[in-house]
Amino acid sequence: MAEKIIMMAEQRGNAPAIPAILEAPTGLLSDRLARPLHDLRISVTDRCNFRCVYCMPKAVFDSDYQYLPHTSLLSFEEITRLAKIFIAHGVEKIRLTGGEPLLRKNLERLIAMLAELKTIHGKPLDLTLTTNASLLARKAQSLKDAGLQRVTVSLDALDNATFQRMNDVDFSVDDVLKGIDMARQVGLGPIKINMVVKGGMNDDQILPMARHFRNTPYILRFIEYMDVGASNGWKMDEVIPSAEVVRRIHAEMPLAPVAANYAGETAARWRYVGNDGDGGGEIGLISSVTQAFCADCSRARLSTEGKLYTCLFATSGHDLRALLRNGRADEEISTVLAHLWRAREDRYSELRTNNTDGLPRSANKVEMSYIGG
Repeated sequence: MAEKIIMMAEQRGNAPAIPAILEAPTGLLSDRLARPLHDLRISVTDRCNFRCVYCMPKAVFDSDYQYLPHTSLLSFEEITRLAKIFIAHGVEKIRLTGGEPLLRKNLERLIAMLAELKTIHGKPLDLTLTTNASLLARKAQSLKDAGLQRVTVSLDALDNATFQRMNDVDFSVDDVLKGIDMARQVGLGPIKINMVVKGGMNDDQILPMARHFRNTPYILRFIEYMDVGASNGWKMDEVIPSAEVVRRIHAEMPLAPVAANYAGETAARWRYVGNDGDGGGEIGLISSVTQAFCADCSRARLSTEGKLYTCLFATSGHDLRALLRNGRADEEISTVLAHLWRAREDRYSELRTNNTDGLPRSANKVEMSYIGG
């Protein structure tokens, strides 16, 4: 129980001070490493109905685990208000995460509110959501109707026994696939499938997953097992490098690299190569451990209870909810955000990649279920 108390305490963060001189946003905000603010990931709940070994292991997130009370969560109105402020500083993409975001009651109402917002260039937001797909089949149509554009689905194996060892609950692969197919049928897309690869647990599923999703409309992405948070017992020898994933697939299904869609894209793209030039689609590799992409990171994260985190591997956040509930004006909050982002110099993954054995492991890193992946 002591470990759980520590985990909750480190998530409270500090309310930032209001700068003496307020400023209007220009949409051109950059941090100390010249990285713009382009993406915002919003965790709408800290709850999940899976107990994935790399995110919410059952040994920690058991039946006694104390989740945040509903009053601590940002309301939909608060989320939308903050989203407008982030957009004024250049955000063009918003991803809803969790926990499992589809567990948040009436989430469609939030999506509809966010879908009304426009970027500083007057274009619609890129509005997406990451889900384990347990509720996707029944919710896909209402999500699409509310204004959601696309989804990313977590699926760590095709073999049912392996999948259930990874998520540690009795939920079948077939039900995830049904959710994916329903999302495609209602027009949510392109749909990406994320597989976290953990050595000795599901790396034998790399080729079955590649075979299954080749020649489909879906984009399969392999994610290196990361040391997010402090509860998953991360070990470097359980990381399967992306280069090894490519090697295994290429030996059976030849691959060729593809240019990034945009600066700061997290996944390195590869396409299948066929004799007719169309090899059956593409895959992506997210290599936060062995090929860190900190230099192009343009993502801010807003936690379930309104803390701003400037890195997935952060140990503390900045309490924007306190500013909202203390009656601070948008201009004040906007100026706070500008100062926080300009001071940002996070590059944890680069430091870890350069010194995997020597970089201190903090026991207070924020958990993925709280901040969103």
